[in-house]
Amino acid sequence: MRSQDASASGRQPAGRFRTALVLGLGQSGRAAARLLAAEGARVVAVDGAAGANLERAAARLEADGVRVILGCRKLPAAAVDVGVVSPGIPADAPWVRELEGRGIAVISELELAARRCRCPLLAVTGSSGKSTLVKLCGDALRTAGKRVVPAANYGRPLSDLVRASGKLDWVVAEVSSFQLEKVVMFRPRVGVLLNLHPNHLDRHRTMAEYARAKARLFGRMDAGDVAAVLDANARAVRRAASPRAGGGSPRWVTFGLSEEADYYYSKGAVRFGAASSGGRGISVAGTMFANDVMGITAAAAAAAVAACGEDPACVAAAARRFAPLPHRMQEIGRVGGVRFVDDSKATTLSALAAGVQMTGGPVRLIAGGRLKERALSFVQRILAKQVRTVYLIGEAADRLAEAWGGAVRCSRCGTLERATREAGREAEAGDTVLLSPGCASFDQFDGYEERGKLFARIVRSIHEER
Repeated sequence: MRSQDASASGRQPAGRFRTALVLGLGQSGRAAARLLAAEGARVVAVDGAAGANLERAAARLEADGVRVILGCRKLPAAAVDVGVVSPGIPADAPWVRELEGRGIAVISELELAARRCRCPLLAVTGSSGKSTLVKLCGDALRTAGKRVVPAANYGRPLSDLVRASGKLDWVVAEVSSFQLEKVVMFRPRVGVLLNLHPNHLDRHRTMAEYARAKARLFGRMDAGDVAAVLDANARAVRRAASPRAGGGSPRWVTFGLSEEADYYYSKGAVRFGAASSGGRGISVAGTMFANDVMGITAAAAAAAVAACGEDPACVAAAARRFAPLPHRMQEIGRVGGVRFVDDSKATTLSALAAGVQMTGGPVRLIAGGRLKERALSFVQRILAKQVRTVYLIGEAADRLAEAWGGAVRCSRCGTLERATREAGREAEAGDTVLLSPGCASFDQFDGYEERGKLFARIVRSIHEER
């Protein structure tokens, strides 16, 4: 590992603040408040909501010396050195605009923590599949003997790891477009953009705006850093990255399914293009990565691990031991020759399409919830090819039935319980009942985890009844 000075690790001088205002008391906001208070700053943390859970969190923060205002309607008037915004608060929210109007810099929790991190960062972003890639990269680097911890949207907030970061070789951080909206000097040693398809357009409004937010991952990267991107997106991402004037440029590498990519998946293996290592390869045959969807993830991991200075063969070893994350193509069980698979984390239609493709056989698809995008018809081809029936739930059921009804049989079920039982009754041996909703869960659930857990309970009850 290279030395840990600011130049080698890609870090900027951390800086310290005497006073700070933290906006939002989600997990990352609380972590930012704790970090600032531990540095001796006078910290005020505000949240527009209230309730028992927030009150308990506020009590713990107040014990650490943080002043907390719940149910906040008006920001404190006192001047502060910095505002730190949680990912759930948009960059153009009234609170953010107010602070910036006062001349106060507003940064994300990710920016705050990255300035203080004392080991290199491997940062991963993308529209879907980020957590799986983070886990695969972390497992591969540990196979190489490195001290690695996942952070940000996967695992603990980066602010919680600052104190321990000096004892680590790498932090592998899952980074969202929301977190990237308010970065300034964020500079990972290795940055990966796994894919780019419609997501969060309720917040970013257009694909161009969304792509620019994702590309901010690379905006401060410099000579000696490595930027890895899906070959299909490479040109647009490099154009959107907009490096600072006078700055250096990272080394760009590509991954994908095409032999033109530096790292590409083909027929059970990740191959390295001649430009990188003379046509070598690693086998992922017999693993969950041996298909065109997850093969791209394996190729991205190989590119990232090589950029970290390690042998991509570590990715093959990690792939053989890899256990799917909860609610991500996780097999729940089999009943009468029918598989039940929980892919509740699939909250976009592109993720839904990927889940159907990965299943590899006839699918009884449970979809629906709260839509995050407007274009609905682009998945019709994969639905018509592989799905026998779509069982629709939640507030999007009617819109999805109208969009897909000409390509596939649709059954409006309303609830997950009814959809799962109806799919189970109609399924034949060899079918897969797949919960891959393509929508957010907040119309009926507190999150995709709750949705996936209910699905598992229903499947267990079906098994017991049989």
